[in-house]
Amino acid sequence: MSPSNRAALGASLLLAACSVGPDFSRPQPPAAGAYASEAHPALDQAGGQLALGQDPAAQWWTLFQSPALDSSMEQVLSGNRSLAAARATLAQAHEAVTASGGALYPRIDADAGIGRQKYGAEFSGPLVYPAFSYYAFGPSVSYVFDYTGGLQRAVEQQAALADYQQYQLRAAQLSLSDGVAQQALAIASARAQIAALQDLLADDQKNVELVQTALQAGSATRVDLLAAQSQLAGDETLLPPLHQQLAAARHALAVLAGHAPADWTAPEFELATLQPPLTLPLSLPSELAHRRPDILAAEAQLHAATAAVGVATSKLYPQITLTASAGQQSTSPGHLFDAASTAWGLAGGLTAPLFDGGTLRAERRGAEDARQAALASYEQTVLQAFGQVADALTALDHDAEQLAAQRKALDSAEASLALTRESYAVGNSGILQVIDAERLRQQAQLGYLKAQAQRSQDAVQLMLALGGGVPAADSAAR
Repeated sequence: MSPSNRAALGASLLLAACSVGPDFSRPQPPAAGAYASEAHPALDQAGGQLALGQDPAAQWWTLFQSPALDSSMEQVLSGNRSLAAARATLAQAHEAVTASGGALYPRIDADAGIGRQKYGAEFSGPLVYPAFSYYAFGPSVSYVFDYTGGLQRAVEQQAALADYQQYQLRAAQLSLSDGVAQQALAIASARAQIAALQDLLADDQKNVELVQTALQAGSATRVDLLAAQSQLAGDETLLPPLHQQLAAARHALAVLAGHAPADWTAPEFELATLQPPLTLPLSLPSELAHRRPDILAAEAQLHAATAAVGVATSKLYPQITLTASAGQQSTSPGHLFDAASTAWGLAGGLTAPLFDGGTLRAERRGAEDARQAALASYEQTVLQAFGQVADALTALDHDAEQLAAQRKALDSAEASLALTRESYAVGNSGILQVIDAERLRQQAQLGYLKAQAQRSQDAVQLMLALGGGVPAADSAAR
């Protein structure tokens, strides 16, 4: 928030004691000691898997220690068009605070005029006044005596809406960082699966050549050759969808960075370098409501709705306006600034609502209803945040189990394939057994790669569910 905005808000808060309507108080977060009721054996906090009480770093993606991911994040956060729109909207909200704060001070205007006047006989009677010209110049001052605090509440409401836009910007930054991480993982996962399939296709080609040699030597049948060729052709069909996934992820990342896909090339992410550390930060449940931008945005909306009740309440009271004017008035330009041409005036006005058909009181009740709706929305947002953290923790717990199981399956499949090939080389098994062993190895390899990618994705979701980090610039703005 700019210094002028803070000054206006400060003036509002200093006079808030005499303001009508409820004063805003920050809601208390849920008194929960944990995010979920179930335990997480694979993420045992005592074992150092989760750093309870440690918040994610401001740049949470640095946990992955990937220079390619760091550079992509930097480009997206500086070049994304949606973020540019959010920043402009925030600047507009700050100007609205400044504009509303101006109503707390007297308004001074400069008035100047020139005219030609002729009075009729109905007004002048028997005296006949000739037409004359007049000239006037001077300042005027008007001031609304805000004894009810309605104007102060209006400034408070605009400041809360500016806070809302600030947290919306942070939410957009968090969402974009999620998009970058997910597309990077999609690129890395697709590239790893393509590399695994290419190795498998090389093995399939070797099998075809091996069976062809055996067929020529009379130790294999035509059926064996067709089986090997069928396996090669079937595995080749798996490549085009992966290439499409890779291209789509690259294009999406380019758009996020603010470039056309033809004008920017995404880094070649490697799945092995995008694995999160075993120890992950986990904010305390009591602090979550003070970190997540969506919760803080809902809190700002509740603040604005509370101030709106005060604005509506102030309209039920009489409005007092003070005005003053001073200046020079003359029928001759040459005498406009003479002492005899000086004129001034003071006035006070009071406007009290007597009958409006119930409009003002209905507006006040409606503002209170809106405040209750904002409170319920805030509470629901907090509950959803706790649910998302619980989901991410459970997913990571299951990811650890799945990764261990896939590693065992892959080790077993590779050992089985090696034995089957040795057996085939000495004539103790057929090519179909080799093909089956390779298919099992392929499934285990792809399963392990997918398990690695899923653990990384769920680690990203945990960082997002915890609200990511709080950028230094945003902290200063608050």
